[in-house]
Amino acid sequence: MKLTVNGEPLEIEHPISLEELLVVAKAEQPEYVTVELNGEFVDHAGFASTRVQDGDTVEFLYFMGGGAR
Repeated sequence: MKLTVNGEPLEIEHPISLEELLVVAKAEQPEYVTVELNGEFVDHAGFASTRVQDGDTVEFLYFMGGGAR
């Protein structure tokens, strides 16, 4: 199964959940990541039940806070 994760190709053997993909793709700080699957944001509560399929595009997004001057 071929995926695109953060703009890079990734091959895995079978469909897995987003939660499992975070481990396979070695996402940094998975408890803080926002996931976009095929252009749609997925709620953290849905990571375990949302499965990725062949051809899916997944982006791991990390929002950084900043300060004002």
